[in-house]
Amino acid sequence: MTSGDFGTADDEGTGPAGERAQTRSAVPGDGTRAVRAGLPEPVKYEPTLPGPVFAAHFHLPGEPTGPYTYGRDENPTWTLLERAIGELEAPGQESAETLSFPSGMAAISAVLFSHLRSGDVVVLPDDGYQVLPLVREQLTAFGVEVRTAPTAGDAQLEVLDGAKLLWIETPSNPGLDVCDLRRLVAAAHAQGTLVAVDNTLATPLGQRPLELGADFSVASGTKMLTGHGDILLGYVTGGNAELMAPVRRWRKVVGAIPGPMEAWLAHRSLATLQLRGDRQTATAKTVAEVLRERPEVTGLRYPGLPDDPSYKIASQQMRRFGCVVSFTLPSREHAERFLGSLRLVDDATSFGGVRSTAERRGRWGGDAVPEGFIRFSAGAEDPEDLVTDILRALDASAE
Repeated sequence: MTSGDFGTADDEGTGPAGERAQTRSAVPGDGTRAVRAGLPEPVKYEPTLPGPVFAAHFHLPGEPTGPYTYGRDENPTWTLLERAIGELEAPGQESAETLSFPSGMAAISAVLFSHLRSGDVVVLPDDGYQVLPLVREQLTAFGVEVRTAPTAGDAQLEVLDGAKLLWIETPSNPGLDVCDLRRLVAAAHAQGTLVAVDNTLATPLGQRPLELGADFSVASGTKMLTGHGDILLGYVTGGNAELMAPVRRWRKVVGAIPGPMEAWLAHRSLATLQLRGDRQTATAKTVAEVLRERPEVTGLRYPGLPDDPSYKIASQQMRRFGCVVSFTLPSREHAERFLGSLRLVDDATSFGGVRSTAERRGRWGGDAVPEGFIRFSAGAEDPEDLVTDILRALDASAE
C-alpha cells in the first residue's frame, strides 16, 4: 500500500508522509493512538481496559462534589471512551471535550437543538443524511429558519448570511461530494456563525474538522468508527467548553445517554480502527477503479480517484478517503439483480463495517438519487475476492 491509497501529505503534515515524520519526532501515529487512546494508567492486576460499569447511582456521602453521582450524568466507561475519541478527533488539544450519545442522530440533535432558538437561522446540506429532512421539519416547527444548499461547489456559502449555525457534511452521504472546509469555516466565523461538521464517513483518521477550524465534529459511531455493525453510538467533540456546555445540558435533560456495554464495546473496537480503515479504504479505491471500466456503470464517485470531481479538495483536507463508493446502474431492476447476485456483500443499509455492504439507496425514498443508484461500502475481505464477486454479479445482472 502506498501513501496515494489513503491520502496526501499537506503542508501541515496530516497525510501519511506527515504521520511518518511525526512518528520520528515522538508524536504517535494513527495506529499507536488508536490502540492506546483513552486507556487509564496501568495498575498492577487490573485489566488494561476496565470492564463496563453498570451503575445507576454511586456511593455519595456528604456533598456531591465528585465526578460520578448519578448514571444519567456521568459514567466511568463513558469517560474512557470520550477521552479516547477526543484523542483521535483532536490530538494535542487539551481544551477539546467529547460527549457520547446512544446514536448518531442523538448527537446531531443535541448540537442543533441545544444551540438554536426560535428566530435563528441554520444552514443544512440538501444532499446530506436522509434523516436531515425530518430534522428540518422539527426545527421549522420550533421557529428556526432552515436554509439548504448542496455540498458541492461550497454552495452553502450562498445562503450563509446571518446564520447562527452552519451544518456541513463532507463527504456527503450518499453522493460523496466534498466542500472546502477551511473556506466555509472562515466565512462562517467571520460573521459569528458556528460550524458543525458531520465526520461520520471520514472518521477522525480520515479528517479532523476541529483542526480545520470547525467548532464541532459530530459523528455516528455506528459506522466505521466501531466497524462491526453491532453498536449504535454517536458523539460530539468540541474545542470550546462554553459551546459544549449546552450540548452536555441537552444530553442530561433528554436523557440521551449511551449504555455502558455499548460504550465499552466501542472503546474496544477503536483499537483496530486504523487497521480496518486502511484495509477498507484501499479496497474501496480498488473497487472504484474496477467499476470505472464497466460500461453499464455511470455516475461513479469516490473522492480518492484522481479524476473524481472532489479529489482536489479532498486531498487537501482528508487524510484517508473512506470506504464508500457510489455508482449508478441503468435501472432499478438492474441494480436489484446486481445486489441479489452478490455473495460476499450483504444487501444492507449503513456502511463502514468489516463485512462489505451495498444497497439500492432509492428504496428509502429520502435521497435525490436515480433508481439504479448503489451505495457500496468496502469491508475487510480480501480485495481480490471482493472484486471477483462484484464482476461476477455485474455480469450476471446484465443477462
